[in-house]
Amino acid sequence: MSETRIREEICRLGRSLFERGLTPGSSGNISVKLDDGGWLVTPTNASLGFLDPARMSRLGPDGRLVSGDAPTKEVPLHTALYQSRDAARAIVHLHSTHSVALSMLPEINPRAVLPPMTPYYLMKCGQTALVPYYRPGDPDVADAIKGLAGKYSSVLLANHGPVVSGDTLEAAVFAMEELEETAKLYLLLRGLNPRYLSPEQVKDLADVFGVALPEHHHD
Repeated sequence: MSETRIREEICRLGRSLFERGLTPGSSGNISVKLDDGGWLVTPTNASLGFLDPARMSRLGPDGRLVSGDAPTKEVPLHTALYQSRDAARAIVHLHSTHSVALSMLPEINPRAVLPPMTPYYLMKCGQTALVPYYRPGDPDVADAIKGLAGKYSSVLLANHGPVVSGDTLEAAVFAMEELEETAKLYLLLRGLNPRYLSPEQVKDLADVFGVALPEHHHD
């Protein structure tokens, strides 16, 4: 896909996420890695609903701004994910309500924040890790991301929001939507003792669909 098309795709999918209430105001950011090793990322204080393809921040392979508006303050977060997860070609970070709520609950397992509730959650997201709270833009979040050793394509930032990577921007957006809907399901069913997928059913999904799951289980 050409850089022009990628710019347009970021705007199209960003607007879709915004219009469905998945990231309010000027929250959230999107990046896509380019063939030359640089990447495009949404500008700071930009609403995902009103992006201009010509003003997208273009960063070089060293992470420095080459052209466009000043980039999101979350560049360290995106950089760490690209560096630690080779398969990542696009990253979406939102402030979606149910995922943020999930990140604040005391009982969640930081190595697997959601139990195996649905097949599509596992197929799209694998398992999701929880990263402790850092203020937005804090460069120290990079070390926390790198500490996950590239095992997770989906991460929750405590009291902040979800971050999902994918091999395409569309894949990252679809996985983000699946994570948000599964977080909503968890909150709806919390305290009701729901039936989750069994270890045998999870293994079947992993075998049939090639789902790579870190070797952790939900408590």
